[in-house]
Amino acid sequence: MAEHHGCGFEGCCGRRNGTARLIDARMPELARCLTLFQYVQAVTGGPVARIDQAGSYAVPSLRGEAFAVRPGSIALRIDSAGVDTAVVARDEDTGSVALRLLDTEGRTVHQGRLLSEGDRLLAGLAGTVEAGSSAARTHMVPDGPLMVPGVPERVREHVPAWEDGDQLAQLDAVLADGGAARREVFHRYRGEHRPIEVDVVPAVLDHVCSVGLPIGVAVFAPAAMQACGGRVHVTDRTVGGRVFAAIAESSVEIDLAGVRACHLVRSTAAHGPTSALELDDEDGRCVAVVTQFGMVGEDVHAAWEHLAASLPGIST
Repeated sequence: MAEHHGCGFEGCCGRRNGTARLIDARMPELARCLTLFQYVQAVTGGPVARIDQAGSYAVPSLRGEAFAVRPGSIALRIDSAGVDTAVVARDEDTGSVALRLLDTEGRTVHQGRLLSEGDRLLAGLAGTVEAGSSAARTHMVPDGPLMVPGVPERVREHVPAWEDGDQLAQLDAVLADGGAARREVFHRYRGEHRPIEVDVVPAVLDHVCSVGLPIGVAVFAPAAMQACGGRVHVTDRTVGGRVFAAIAESSVEIDLAGVRACHLVRSTAAHGPTSALELDDEDGRCVAVVTQFGMVGEDVHAAWEHLAASLPGIST
């Protein structure tokens, strides 16, 4: 068992006196670990966008697999080639325990803080690995996928090309590298797309909140995406330009000052062509997507598409 001290997840909690235990970051072992926990505060994001939800994990998905956002469950999707390490970290001063996924550069891309004593005890059951083990280098299993009770059989990753792909292909292209490569050659995208003003984002959130129109939001970190869907209960905006929205069981925060571009992109989803607002940071990486996920009902989909069509483009 490898023990490590300290953690690079900025602003989470004090960890000056803590330990971290390496666990298996490969699927399906990671899925089995995450779904053990009953009450977790799950956080994904970065300085520009962040999502926070308390609850239990749905079985996390990989790029190329099916994806669903279900009420009451934490929907996590990862790029297994980008998630290098998983650790269970304990703060000895406060007793808090968190599971963190780290990318190949050692950055925390997702954190699940265990909120119940039962879950903190269960964390001790997570299988450990030796220091130097890398999920990113071993996520493909030569002899086929492993079977784990309660976790669906996984197939080898196949990610459709985003140029003529559906909604999930667009999300997976962002998940791979923040969508930077896709954005550089976005003229090759065969669906409808146009740039819109960044300032419309808080107005959209305020509007759907006031009329009770459910939406879906996905927030990205390197190699990780966490999503939610449902009604917007409340919105707020600070003087500094930070926008907050309580969506279903989740809280979403967006720093508009860090959003350099917003694109309205239409791709095929459950109800046909579906609009998405893609928010990019100063490096051209997509940090958040506002859209509709799955079967939301024809009336909800039609209302969302009517709203998206009304959004103004870039002023010249």
